[in-house]
Amino acid sequence: MSTIDTARDVLLEPLSREEKEMARAAGSFLISASLDHSRAAAIVLKTDDDEHPTISLPPASLKLIGRLLGALSTGRPFTVLPQKQEFTTVEAANFLNVSRPFVSKEIAAGRLPHRMVGTHRRIPAEALIAYKEKMRATQADALNHLADFDNELGLDY
Repeated sequence: MSTIDTARDVLLEPLSREEKEMARAAGSFLISASLDHSRAAAIVLKTDDDEHPTISLPPASLKLIGRLLGALSTGRPFTVLPQKQEFTTVEAANFLNVSRPFVSKEIAAGRLPHRMVGTHRRIPAEALIAYKEKMRATQADALNHLADFDNELGLDY
C-alpha cells in the first residue's frame, strides 16, 4: 500500500498567472498574520452575512495554509507529508526515483538513517527529504564541474 492515502489525493488544475499571483499574495499575508498572532489560542474568521458560520482556526493552520498557497503559486508539484511520516524502502525508492536495492545500500553505508520495525526498515521523512536535497546538490555540483570542463576544452554545446 502506498504512503499516500488515495482517498485523500488531490489533483489540482493548473493555475493561471493571475491565480498564481493571488495565491502568492494570500500565502504571504496568511503567514505574516499567523506569525503576528502566534501567541493567540485561535484566530476567528467571520463573514459579513449571518448565513455562514464563524470559524476558529489555530494560528498554526494559517501558517500551513499560507505555505500551501506559496507552493501552489510556483506552479510546480508539491507533496504534503505528516511531520512524523516514515517510509518503507520501496516507498523511499519511489520518492527518490531510485531502485530499492540502492536505498538498501545507502542504509547499509550509513548515509540514510532508519529504524527497524521487526525485520523491516523505516526511513523518517525528514531524513529522506534531507537526503534528496543532498543528492540534488551533489548532482548540481557534478553538472557544474562538467560545464567547467567543457569551457576549458572550448566545447560550446
